[in-house]
Amino acid sequence: MMHPFAEYLNPYLGELLHNIALDKTFTRGEGCHLYDNTGKRYLDCIAAYGALPFGHNPAPIWEAVADLHSAKEPNFVQPSYLDAAGLLAQRLVELAPSGLRYVTFTNSGAETVEAALKLCRSATGRRGILAATNSFHGKTLGALSATGNPDYQTPFGAPLEGFDFVGYGDLAALEQHLSQKPRDYAAFLIEPIQGEGGIVVPPPGYLAGVKKICSRYGVLLVVDEIQTGLGRTGLLFACEEEGITPDVLLLAKALGGGLVPIGACLSTAAAYSAAYALKHSSTFAGNSLACRVALQVLAELTADEGALLHSVRKQGLILKEGLGVLQRKYPHIIRAVRGKGLMLGLELSTGGSHFAGTLLKVVAEQELLAPAVSAYLLNREGIRVAPTLNGGSVIRIEPPLIISGAQCRRVLAGVAAMLAELDKADTANFFSFLVSGEQLGKKGSAVASAAPSNGRHSPGAPAHEKKGDHGGAAAGEADDLPAAGRFAFLVHPLDLNSFSQFDQSLLSFSEAELAVLTKKWSSLVRPYVISRVNVESRNGSHAAGEFIVLPRTAGELAQMPRAEALQELREALDLAREGGAGIVGLGAYTAVVSMGGLYLKDEGIPLTTGNSYTVVSAAEAVQTACRKLDISPCQHTAAIIGAAGSIGKGMALLLSETVGGLVLVGNPRSKNSAPGSRRLLRVAAEIYRYLAGLLQTGRQMPDGSIGAQLARCKLLPPPEAPVDAFIDYALSASRRDGPLRLTTSAQEALSSCGIVISATSSDEKLIRPADLLPGAVVCDISRPPNVSAEVEELRPDVLVIDGGVVELPGCPNLGWSFGFPRGQAYACMAETVMLALEHRYEHFSLGSSGITLESILLTREWAHRHGFRTAALRSFDQPLGEPRWRQLLAARRAEAISQTRIMSQGD
Repeated sequence: MMHPFAEYLNPYLGELLHNIALDKTFTRGEGCHLYDNTGKRYLDCIAAYGALPFGHNPAPIWEAVADLHSAKEPNFVQPSYLDAAGLLAQRLVELAPSGLRYVTFTNSGAETVEAALKLCRSATGRRGILAATNSFHGKTLGALSATGNPDYQTPFGAPLEGFDFVGYGDLAALEQHLSQKPRDYAAFLIEPIQGEGGIVVPPPGYLAGVKKICSRYGVLLVVDEIQTGLGRTGLLFACEEEGITPDVLLLAKALGGGLVPIGACLSTAAAYSAAYALKHSSTFAGNSLACRVALQVLAELTADEGALLHSVRKQGLILKEGLGVLQRKYPHIIRAVRGKGLMLGLELSTGGSHFAGTLLKVVAEQELLAPAVSAYLLNREGIRVAPTLNGGSVIRIEPPLIISGAQCRRVLAGVAAMLAELDKADTANFFSFLVSGEQLGKKGSAVASAAPSNGRHSPGAPAHEKKGDHGGAAAGEADDLPAAGRFAFLVHPLDLNSFSQFDQSLLSFSEAELAVLTKKWSSLVRPYVISRVNVESRNGSHAAGEFIVLPRTAGELAQMPRAEALQELREALDLAREGGAGIVGLGAYTAVVSMGGLYLKDEGIPLTTGNSYTVVSAAEAVQTACRKLDISPCQHTAAIIGAAGSIGKGMALLLSETVGGLVLVGNPRSKNSAPGSRRLLRVAAEIYRYLAGLLQTGRQMPDGSIGAQLARCKLLPPPEAPVDAFIDYALSASRRDGPLRLTTSAQEALSSCGIVISATSSDEKLIRPADLLPGAVVCDISRPPNVSAEVEELRPDVLVIDGGVVELPGCPNLGWSFGFPRGQAYACMAETVMLALEHRYEHFSLGSSGITLESILLTREWAHRHGFRTAALRSFDQPLGEPRWRQLLAARRAEAISQTRIMSQGD
């Protein structure tokens, strides 16, 4: 049953929290600890982003609430002299840096920023607002406009006019900016430490320097201490460290004591105006409940001569020094430790080289390591931390101010345990909490010992290898090569096994567990470059390219709404464009969901499905298999499953020259592929027209072949006849048992055909052991495969070959093996490379109409020119070596003897 939060409040965030295992339901909070609905205890080091100064349910704060209730003090009594609000304003002014005189109360941090913007504009008569890049000031429209992160602004039409940004920590940049627009800006809005920006601490003296520069240009300095203020850094206000008094000081979060929302905008008398004072108000601001709580917060912070602030400095030092020790031990994982007091940030590496050959590498490179680590610490160590919003690679450690030394040491122990596990580069063990409540047992341990932990890549896994190890020049050097073509190729995991092939540690998961993990993975990861390659052709031409992964299996792409799938494809195309690709190949299901590329043809970059050369290489593989088995194709009928598709149609055209008959199998679920449909009839018509053209040239056809049969047929139209004439002929021939039959029943076709071609867009297993004739030859071009793995086990007499596998010139290292030996790849990839070598940057092989006889023959010509060739035969994703070949021949002989006996017994 779905939690009401995910069902009614925020389904998008609910799904995200579920996918990264942060979807806890906390039912109790005491001090620094939270308890979930199972009773498990967690040490809270988020503290509501600083809004829980005294932890959960602090007794002194609740006592203040009880006192308010006992006194029956009114809560909302505007307009009047507000007693609690007045006392709180007085106390804040007493504690704040000297010179701050007036206070405006609000109900949140973002609202406090909004108040400050209005205050500064009214005081100066200027409209411009200057803020720092990478800053965060809230999510209401004005505060968002001052937030230096376009990712948060763009969907909402922010920033509004008049908002500009300057580099954080850079006094020279501030001076230059203001000198160019000396009368434009009402205020400069700055954080003493950028919190959501990644716990970024500016250079010493920065705030003091900012104050001087702003004063020189008449710009009001607004210091946003919504997160740093009220003890978080070990001082009551972080700006005190540099001895400055800002024109405006902003507070919130901790001011509510962890129970109520309240903010405060403190300002100097000079920054405060009658226009602002009389025209700015809020129904709920300054209410008695929030103000009485805030007064108690200030009392707690200043009690015993600021003992709590001293403790913050002490415990913060314990944490920061301990994290520094861990950073020096694991420099490849922790890039930096930053912050002051109990506002600390752990910046994680995004390079990923330590995790080469694993999904962890992708996680690190996409700045997902911080949420992954946060989820691990929560689920495995019972420690609650969180990433910063802008700094995607930074973990914030921001516990309640009351945290003890023992609890700090527990945090350090948990982080150390996490780093030791992460250092193993074992994806399965690190992420086991995502699929199971317990660590993997012996099975996981066994695989973990075999998995790489030294940063090297496993066989079959991706690798960004040393420069120059990509079949000639490295991709980085390819730009310097004369006339190098540029390409990109989109790939995706075909099925769950692809993930284990990529990252062998995942073999420790059951199929069900892997399905859970990969579903969560796919929802988080964006398209990424998995490897780069340079290819040198036989004639000396060069092409450099990238392989870009969409983290979706074929099944996921098939089930996704088409609009969502196309949007992910567009993201991948943007990545290809950024990499300088001149042509992009659509691999596997990316071609299917884009309707053979037609839905993406207006995206401003040339595309190919690679299907023309796939037809060439698959046809050559079938010919090789028949030759090795001493099979005469003209004595067999070939079934083309998926004949209405582009590859199926191309295969039917090429095989029609040599086979004795064709059964064109359409999709039973599609009206366009029904036996009598015009689409399937049109395929038959194209075959008849193609053969009519060959016969007209005097081409001799093998005895028994379709062409030889047609040579004796006087009703065959001439090749120049309109297509409708050939459609009529195809329809007539199918009714009189001609050489081409049309059906939507794969089983019917398989039961009568010794040669089978499967070229569908289905991810189902359409061909099973009982369907096939004895000694059949099957070429499976579909990816994912359409032939059931049971055929290999139960029908050793049947030869199943993987269609569309080729060898590239020079056998370059593609960086990811795709399950092939070095230098081998799918023909659709090869076609993309060929187009780059030819500098042919135009759409090619798109849609069913884009696969023509001309395009097929052209790719055959390019392959010969550049040195591409069909690879040695493979079966069920494995090389068909001599031992397997001998086993096949023995099984075929045994089956032939068995069939002979059955026939003799029948006689």
